Amino acid sequence: MADTTGLTDLTGSGLVEQVRALAAGDVTSRALVERSLARIAETQPLLNAFRRVRAGAALAEADAADRRLAAGEAGERLPLLGVPVAVKDDVDVAGEPTAFGCAGDFPPKSADSEAVRRLRAAGAIVVGKTNTPELGQWPVTEGPAFGVTRNPWSTEHTPGGSSGGAAAAVAAGLVPAALGSDGAGSIRIPAAWTHLVGIKPQRGRVSTWPEPEAFRGITCHGPLARTVADAALLLQAASGSHDGDLHRPPPVDALAAAGRDPGRLRIALSLRPAFAAARQRLDPEAAAATVRIAERLASLGHEVIEEEPRYGLIGLTFVPRSMSGVREWAGRVPDPALLDARTKVNARGGLILGGGVLRVARAAEEPLRRRVGEIFDRFDVILTPTTAVPPLRNGELSDLSSSRTDATMIAACPYSWPWNVLGWPGMSVPAGFTEQGRLPLGAQLLGPAHSEPRLISLAAQLEAEERWFEQWPELTHAGETTTACA
Repeated sequence: MADTTGLTDLTGSGLVEQVRALAAGDVTSRALVERSLARIAETQPLLNAFRRVRAGAALAEADAADRRLAAGEAGERLPLLGVPVAVKDDVDVAGEPTAFGCAGDFPPKSADSEAVRRLRAAGAIVVGKTNTPELGQWPVTEGPAFGVTRNPWSTEHTPGGSSGGAAAAVAAGLVPAALGSDGAGSIRIPAAWTHLVGIKPQRGRVSTWPEPEAFRGITCHGPLARTVADAALLLQAASGSHDGDLHRPPPVDALAAAGRDPGRLRIALSLRPAFAAARQRLDPEAAAATVRIAERLASLGHEVIEEEPRYGLIGLTFVPRSMSGVREWAGRVPDPALLDARTKVNARGGLILGGGVLRVARAAEEPLRRRVGEIFDRFDVILTPTTAVPPLRNGELSDLSSSRTDATMIAACPYSWPWNVLGWPGMSVPAGFTEQGRLPLGAQLLGPAHSEPRLISLAAQLEAEERWFEQWPELTHAGETTTACA
């Protein structure tokens, strides 16, 4: 059995560090999984990051991983052998229900989703499934089915949504990385609000099977992690297509990109969001954080110029696809009466906006790609705020009507959803903190089709200067957090 004395040094370590330590025999998978499960149990009453925890199964899988590590099986074929990770509760894990934030008695799944299958084939140990709001509809993670998931940086605030449980788990060091999903910013928003790196990859980069596509093609799976290299490693392991996928992009090497210089790039700084039928105002601190990142990129030799994409009426194509996806998922729940009233409104909207309206919305995607993509004739990357405001307070969307909820979340998070319509890659990186309350803020890097390597290389270069991974939220006692530096 390997010496586990190095576990203290690996407390809160990242995915890459844990892979190296396991391969070197400095720690066992069982020790890492035990530590992850202990931290989950310790923080669950406060953070409430997990919907399901696979304690017994994860420990048995860790023991099996240790046997494979002892036999020398770690390496390129098993790049995550023995490492604990979490997945959002919108993907299937064999033997566990997939409730997707809903109340009710969901049956256990008989097989892993393709993304989970790939992670496990790479050797990862799935310790549990993380909380998400009902059908991933809101940029907060709370609901009657599981309560409130809290932000490790300030437990009075949300970690964001809809991958808020995954973000809280990574930000608090419960797991080194987690798989989330992004249908309107649901990876990038919680990444921004919990000081993480979050990647929404090209549509189809990570399979959505057993769904041929998710939410009419607007939702993608992707990683949340504390470093660019960790996010790239998880993305690389999860990537790949199933024969039944509708979208099957050519492969890219995300991991190699994390170690490669991006070269000198032309970057468009954009502070104006796409038009939406809600009042929008960019918080001065969120704007200043993005401008500071722009200045940092300029100091690294990139040419940064203020320029706005030509979004047009892209929002009109998003709503039919989103509501149609909600309607489809709402039809699967065991007890529809338990659904949030706002979910029922959105599901009815999916009926009204289905059929011909949905077909028109989907047909508009290619013209929109040409219109918005014109900016990439002159620029390599677009830089925007990830969100318009710092993290919302817990309960800020509770008890609102459907229209008030939509207006509030559009105003808070107007920068991410257009890239879900286009299907192109985007990622959020930490951009600093507010002066009062030390709440995390994020900046968003956006690219054209298949541009994950460029975005990852640029983010890694920025990370080497910013060193955001050195800052941690230190949980003290209920209701309080302090900021710690590694």
